[in-house]
Amino acid sequence: MSVDVSELVRNDAVVTLGEPERAELEALAQDLLRSAPPRIDTTEWVERARDLSTSLPARLRLTLRRFTRDAGPDAVLLLRNLPGYPDGLPDTPMAAGSVQRTATVPAAALALVSLGLGELVSFREEKHGALVHDVVPVPGMEEYQGNAGSVALNMHTENAFHPFRPDFVGLMCLRNDHADIAGLRIASVRRALPLLDDADRALLHQPRYVTAAPASFGENQGLPEAVGVLSGSPEDPDITVDFTSTTPLDDEAAAVLARLRTAIDRVTTTLILAPGDLAFVDNRLALHGRNSFQPYYDGRDRWLQRAFVHRDLRRSRALRPADGPVVHGTP
Repeated sequence: MSVDVSELVRNDAVVTLGEPERAELEALAQDLLRSAPPRIDTTEWVERARDLSTSLPARLRLTLRRFTRDAGPDAVLLLRNLPGYPDGLPDTPMAAGSVQRTATVPAAALALVSLGLGELVSFREEKHGALVHDVVPVPGMEEYQGNAGSVALNMHTENAFHPFRPDFVGLMCLRNDHADIAGLRIASVRRALPLLDDADRALLHQPRYVTAAPASFGENQGLPEAVGVLSGSPEDPDITVDFTSTTPLDDEAAAVLARLRTAIDRVTTTLILAPGDLAFVDNRLALHGRNSFQPYYDGRDRWLQRAFVHRDLRRSRALRPADGPVVHGTP
């Protein structure tokens, strides 16, 4: 039983910008392109973007503020009708590790809206610390469990292994796949929790699981610490799990993890993002993944851009040299 997209609309989790609001956001993005250094990944660029983000359209600012306080039962916010490339969308990148280093209108819009939720953050070991990532299929990486693959991507917390993982993940669609079937899959722990009994919920809070770092972070991350999949309030917990890389430490923990995965499957919804759609996933409350699709590597494949947001940037200060936006390594 999946959550229907219409339920997201009823829960105010889908907001479509009106044309005047879209024009306001595009004007802010153009201002950012003119007044900031051209390279996105600098403190100066982020500072200018932060200042301009205070002038986002009023309804958008209100929506973002409410989402940061309470992400709702589905822990996702879908914004629609954001500005794209004024002169037409270029070909979809195909290189492994593709990122946006030079500001464009979509990348600037993604950054501006993300800064309405908190602070932009990136990880040195992931795409060399770029703040705006391209999520695109890469030739030869079809089976990869990551943003470069095109097989079904298992449900996961973004950077589940990392103590300073993002609080929010923003995914903006520039182009969907040829068949328009590739979808962002989302499942909230708030939906899944009622499907588990008290004993299972209690065990999932116990430190009986380890999560390895993904291949994109390299092989020198040290041994993972045993933690609970659930944490915080028993009645409204956070969830941290990656069904590709989280390993239970005993048979009982494995059985409960399997039941959690079944519950997650039952409450998953799939969003077919259209160009101009920007989905924010609360990475503390929701898992996300992707269904499979067929890439053609003809310049017209699926193309999302991604950004990470911290609500409390101070907590990662020891790993961010010069108080910049890039987290180096793990504690």
